[in-house]
Amino acid sequence: MSADPAVLKQQIAEQARALGFDAVGFASPEADNVAAENLAAYVAEGRHGEMAWMEETLERRATPQGLWPEVRSVIVLGVNYGPAQDPLALLGRTAHGGISVYARNRDYHDTIKKRLKQLGRWMAESFGCQLKVFVDTAPVMEKPLAGKAGLGWQGRHTNLVSREFGSWLFLSEIYTTLDLPPDTPGQDRCGSCSACMTACPTGAITGPYRIEPRRCISYLTIEHKGPIPKELRPMMGNRIYGCDDCLAVCPWNKFATPTREADFMPRVELTAPRLADLAQLDDAAFREVFTASPVKRIGRDRFLRNVLIAIGNSGVPELAAAAEPLLSDESALVRGAAVWAMARLLEEKDFAALRDRHLPGEEDAEVRREWRRD
Repeated sequence: MSADPAVLKQQIAEQARALGFDAVGFASPEADNVAAENLAAYVAEGRHGEMAWMEETLERRATPQGLWPEVRSVIVLGVNYGPAQDPLALLGRTAHGGISVYARNRDYHDTIKKRLKQLGRWMAESFGCQLKVFVDTAPVMEKPLAGKAGLGWQGRHTNLVSREFGSWLFLSEIYTTLDLPPDTPGQDRCGSCSACMTACPTGAITGPYRIEPRRCISYLTIEHKGPIPKELRPMMGNRIYGCDDCLAVCPWNKFATPTREADFMPRVELTAPRLADLAQLDDAAFREVFTASPVKRIGRDRFLRNVLIAIGNSGVPELAAAAEPLLSDESALVRGAAVWAMARLLEEKDFAALRDRHLPGEEDAEVRREWRRD
């Protein structure tokens, strides 16, 4: 094969697309000082919340060369996971749970990692280069790199926006020792639009290009391990795993097309699951329902915490029957959320009767506070 870097680039891009990648871009590995400074400030202000790994890997994350000094080029790849229907349509169906578009079928890490390894193996055999592949599993600043590689730009919601795919690209990277000419960085095309900022249910987008993850529903339902702050619970609606609001309202989605990848097309049972059914899941049933799904990684107890908050927000008194058995659940996290749900759905006298039965035997201090509505 040719030794011309421009030709190598073209060959790599063609092979990537043949393997199912929808977008390919090339970036230099030098530090992006603005992105590094923003990351340092983000951590210093504690906005990473319980995501301790962000602080622990700060120096390696700040630049590709900090993670792997031998890297000479970064190949950024995108796979379209665009939905065929409006992901916000489910928000009005309050007896059903809303699962983020990306998590309605197989875990994208597994699907994309296989393709990355195939592409990497082909590159190593064809060009004799060294490389490392990443799918959101290492300290890589994916969105700044994707912008630098020309796949799009970081919008005001801080997520990547693509002119071709809107908000719906899974990102991955190959760090390589090949010296390849970089692409032209993406140009910010948000203009004066603030649709994403207005759409955020909890006001987590506190300014253009600035997010407070500790208010973000995606963070709260996935990364946050304990009880969700009471003042934020009513704003979560029926979102039980992630949140698509700021992505879905982006005007650039008018150019997006539904994914062609079977692994990312929604499974029927994860598109609009009934909250009453989800509330009945024990650990074994949870693992069975969410086999190979990203949802599985948060575990049954955190998931039921989210389901119970959605039940409390539903405005459907009949769902109290689904929440009540969980007042005696083994998990204090689940019991506390069940108390909150019952308090939202029951008349005061009925809730008081429940409290009289359950509070005397409750040993967990946090759950006791829920009963007393502290």
